[in-house]
Amino acid sequence: MQAGLWAFAPNRDCLGGTAWWLEHADGALLVDCPAFTAANLAFLRGRPPGQLLLTSREGHGRTRRFQEALGWPVLVQEQEAYLLPGVQQLQTFDDELALSPDLRLLWTPGPTPGSCVLHAGGAVDVLFCGRLLSPTGPGAAAPLPTARSFHWGRWQRSLKKLKAWLPQGSPRWIASGAGLGALAGEKLIGPGRPLLDGLE
Repeated sequence: MQAGLWAFAPNRDCLGGTAWWLEHADGALLVDCPAFTAANLAFLRGRPPGQLLLTSREGHGRTRRFQEALGWPVLVQEQEAYLLPGVQQLQTFDDELALSPDLRLLWTPGPTPGSCVLHAGGAVDVLFCGRLLSPTGPGAAAPLPTARSFHWGRWQRSLKKLKAWLPQGSPRWIASGAGLGALAGEKLIGPGRPLLDGLE
Protein backbone atom coordinates (compact mmCIF):
# COMPACT_ATOMS: atom_id res chain seq x y z
CA MET A 1 0.00 0.00 0.00
CA GLN A 2 1.17 3.52 -0.76
CA ALA A 3 2.28 5.83 2.04
CA GLY A 4 -0.58 8.07 3.11
CA LEU A 5 -3.25 5.74 1.73
CA TRP A 6 -5.57 3.41 3.66
CA ALA A 7 -8.40 1.13 2.57
CA PHE A 8 -11.28 0.48 4.98
CA ALA A 9 -13.00 -2.86 5.43
CA PRO A 10 -16.03 -3.50 3.18
CA ASN A 11 -19.06 -1.48 4.16
CA ARG A 12 -22.45 -3.23 4.10
CA ASP A 13 -24.16 0.18 4.01
CA CYS A 14 -22.49 0.67 0.61
CA LEU A 15 -23.22 -2.77 -0.87
CA GLY A 16 -19.87 -4.11 0.31
CA GLY A 17 -17.95 -1.20 -1.20
CA THR A 18 -14.54 0.10 -0.21
CA ALA A 19 -13.82 3.56 1.22
CA TRP A 20 -10.34 5.08 1.15
CA TRP A 21 -8.41 7.60 3.25
CA LEU A 22 -5.82 9.73 1.42
CA GLU A 23 -3.25 12.00 3.02
CA HIS A 24 -1.76 13.97 0.14
CA ALA A 25 0.66 16.89 0.14
CA ASP A 26 -2.27 19.03 -1.04
CA GLY A 27 -4.88 17.84 1.48
CA ALA A 28 -6.65 14.93 3.17
CA LEU A 29 -9.70 13.18 1.74
CA LEU A 30 -12.07 10.43 2.86
CA VAL A 31 -13.19 8.90 -0.43
CA ASP A 32 -16.66 7.40 0.13
CA CYS A 33 -18.05 6.25 3.47
CA PRO A 34 -16.66 3.40 5.53
CA ALA A 35 -18.88 1.70 8.10
CA PHE A 36 -19.98 4.09 10.84
CA THR A 37 -18.15 2.43 13.75
CA ALA A 38 -16.30 3.64 16.82
CA ALA A 39 -13.03 2.26 15.43
CA ASN A 40 -13.37 4.09 12.12
CA LEU A 41 -14.33 7.33 13.86
CA ALA A 42 -11.34 7.03 16.19
CA PHE A 43 -9.03 6.47 13.22
CA LEU A 44 -10.37 9.50 11.36
CA ARG A 45 -10.30 11.74 14.42
CA GLY A 46 -6.62 10.85 14.77
CA ARG A 47 -5.83 12.00 11.23
CA PRO A 48 -5.50 15.55 9.84
CA PRO A 49 -8.84 17.30 9.21
CA GLY A 50 -10.10 16.53 5.73
CA GLN A 51 -13.17 16.44 3.56
CA LEU A 52 -15.49 13.65 2.47
CA LEU A 53 -15.71 12.98 -1.27
CA LEU A 54 -18.54 10.80 -2.56
CA THR A 55 -17.80 9.09 -5.89
CA SER A 56 -21.39 7.93 -6.45
CA ARG A 57 -24.68 7.27 -4.67
CA GLU A 58 -23.37 3.75 -3.96
CA GLY A 59 -20.74 5.24 -1.64
CA HIS A 60 -22.98 7.54 0.45
CA GLY A 61 -23.43 5.18 3.39
CA ARG A 62 -23.88 7.17 6.63
CA THR A 63 -22.63 10.45 5.19
CA ARG A 64 -24.72 12.68 7.45
CA ARG A 65 -23.56 10.91 10.62
CA PHE A 66 -19.89 11.16 9.59
CA GLN A 67 -20.30 14.83 8.73
CA GLU A 68 -21.93 15.57 12.07
CA ALA A 69 -19.28 13.63 13.99
CA LEU A 70 -16.25 15.07 12.18
CA GLY A 71 -17.47 18.48 11.02
CA TRP A 72 -15.85 18.02 7.62
CA PRO A 73 -17.29 19.38 4.36
CA VAL A 74 -18.87 16.90 1.94
CA LEU A 75 -18.12 17.08 -1.78
CA VAL A 76 -20.42 15.44 -4.35
CA GLN A 77 -21.19 15.80 -8.05
CA GLU A 78 -24.24 18.03 -8.42
CA GLN A 79 -26.46 15.30 -9.95
CA GLU A 80 -26.57 13.45 -6.61
CA ALA A 81 -26.66 16.29 -4.10
CA TYR A 82 -30.45 15.87 -3.74
CA LEU A 83 -29.82 12.46 -2.14
CA LEU A 84 -28.23 14.15 0.88
CA PRO A 85 -30.93 16.34 2.46
CA GLY A 86 -29.88 17.91 5.71
CA VAL A 87 -26.15 17.33 5.22
CA GLN A 88 -24.23 20.42 6.31
CA GLN A 89 -21.31 21.98 4.41
CA LEU A 90 -22.39 20.22 1.21
CA GLN A 91 -20.31 21.32 -1.78
CA THR A 92 -21.00 20.38 -5.41
CA PHE A 93 -19.26 20.52 -8.77
CA ASP A 94 -20.38 19.95 -12.34
CA ASP A 95 -17.95 18.57 -14.95
CA GLU A 96 -14.49 19.04 -13.43
CA LEU A 97 -12.99 20.46 -10.27
CA ALA A 98 -9.37 21.03 -9.28
CA LEU A 99 -8.93 20.94 -5.51
CA SER A 100 -5.24 21.61 -6.22
CA PRO A 101 -2.94 21.04 -9.22
CA ASP A 102 -2.50 17.41 -8.10
CA LEU A 103 -6.02 16.64 -6.80
CA ARG A 104 -8.58 16.74 -9.62
CA LEU A 105 -12.15 15.51 -9.99
CA LEU A 106 -13.97 14.45 -13.16
CA TRP A 107 -17.66 13.69 -13.61
CA THR A 108 -18.00 10.16 -15.07
CA PRO A 109 -21.72 9.27 -15.33
CA GLY A 110 -22.69 5.72 -16.16
CA PRO A 111 -22.57 3.65 -12.99
CA THR A 112 -24.83 6.32 -11.45
CA PRO A 113 -25.85 9.78 -12.74
CA GLY A 114 -23.39 11.59 -10.47
CA SER A 115 -20.45 9.21 -10.53
CA CYS A 116 -17.05 10.86 -10.42
CA VAL A 117 -13.38 9.98 -10.11
CA LEU A 118 -10.48 11.57 -8.25
CA HIS A 119 -6.95 11.61 -9.62
CA ALA A 120 -4.30 12.17 -6.96
CA GLY A 121 -1.15 13.07 -8.84
CA GLY A 122 2.39 13.60 -7.71
CA ALA A 123 4.27 10.77 -6.05
CA VAL A 124 1.14 8.76 -5.21
CA ASP A 125 -0.43 8.81 -8.75
CA VAL A 126 -3.66 7.00 -7.83
CA LEU A 127 -7.02 7.10 -9.59
CA PHE A 128 -9.94 6.67 -7.17
CA CYS A 129 -12.51 5.34 -9.62
CA GLY A 130 -15.53 4.60 -7.42
CA ARG A 131 -17.65 1.96 -9.20
CA LEU A 132 -16.48 2.98 -12.67
CA LEU A 133 -14.17 -0.07 -12.56
CA SER A 134 -14.56 -3.12 -10.33
CA PRO A 135 -11.88 -5.73 -9.56
CA THR A 136 -12.22 -8.87 -11.68
CA GLY A 137 -9.07 -10.71 -10.55
CA PRO A 138 -5.57 -10.00 -9.23
CA GLY A 139 -4.31 -6.88 -11.00
CA ALA A 140 -7.45 -6.66 -13.14
CA ALA A 141 -10.56 -4.48 -13.27
CA ALA A 142 -13.37 -3.73 -15.69
CA PRO A 143 -16.70 -1.90 -15.88
CA LEU A 144 -19.28 -4.23 -14.33
CA PRO A 145 -22.89 -3.04 -14.75
CA THR A 146 -25.49 -4.21 -12.22
CA ALA A 147 -29.25 -4.01 -12.01
CA ARG A 148 -28.81 -0.61 -10.30
CA SER A 149 -26.48 0.82 -12.96
CA PHE A 150 -27.59 4.01 -14.67
CA HIS A 151 -26.57 4.12 -18.36
CA TRP A 152 -24.16 1.85 -20.23
CA GLY A 153 -23.60 4.22 -23.16
CA ARG A 154 -22.62 7.08 -20.86
CA TRP A 155 -20.41 4.69 -18.91
CA GLN A 156 -18.46 3.86 -22.09
CA ARG A 157 -18.18 7.55 -23.02
CA SER A 158 -16.98 8.35 -19.50
CA LEU A 159 -14.16 5.82 -19.80
CA LYS A 160 -13.07 7.35 -23.10
CA LYS A 161 -13.19 10.86 -21.61
CA LEU A 162 -11.24 9.69 -18.56
CA LYS A 163 -8.36 8.35 -20.65
CA ALA A 164 -8.02 11.69 -22.45
CA TRP A 165 -8.31 13.68 -19.20
CA LEU A 166 -5.59 11.86 -17.28
CA PRO A 167 -1.95 12.94 -17.68
CA GLN A 168 0.07 10.83 -20.09
CA GLY A 169 1.20 7.61 -18.41
CA SER A 170 -1.11 8.05 -15.40
CA PRO A 171 -2.34 6.57 -13.18
CA ARG A 172 0.20 4.24 -11.66
CA TRP A 173 -2.48 2.71 -9.44
CA ILE A 174 -6.26 2.35 -9.44
CA ALA A 175 -8.25 2.33 -6.18
CA SER A 176 -11.75 0.93 -6.73
CA GLY A 177 -14.74 1.79 -4.60
CA ALA A 178 -16.25 -1.65 -5.21
CA GLY A 179 -15.54 -4.77 -3.16
CA LEU A 180 -11.89 -5.86 -3.40
CA GLY A 181 -12.29 -9.62 -2.85
CA ALA A 182 -11.30 -10.49 -6.43
CA LEU A 183 -7.87 -8.94 -5.85
CA ALA A 184 -6.91 -11.90 -3.61
CA GLY A 185 -5.57 -9.82 -0.74
CA GLU A 186 -4.24 -6.84 -2.71
CA LYS A 187 -5.86 -3.43 -2.37
CA LEU A 188 -4.58 -1.39 -5.30
CA ILE A 189 -4.81 -2.37 -8.96
CA GLY A 190 -1.80 -1.74 -11.14
CA PRO A 191 -0.22 -0.81 -13.36
CA GLY A 192 -3.21 1.44 -13.92
CA ARG A 193 -2.55 3.13 -17.26
CA PRO A 194 -2.02 -0.06 -19.30
CA LEU A 195 -5.22 -1.45 -17.78
CA LEU A 196 -7.21 1.65 -18.82
CA ASP A 197 -5.69 1.67 -22.29
CA GLY A 198 -6.61 -1.99 -22.73
CA LEU A 199 -10.32 -1.45 -22.04
CA GLU A 200 -12.56 -1.57 -25.10
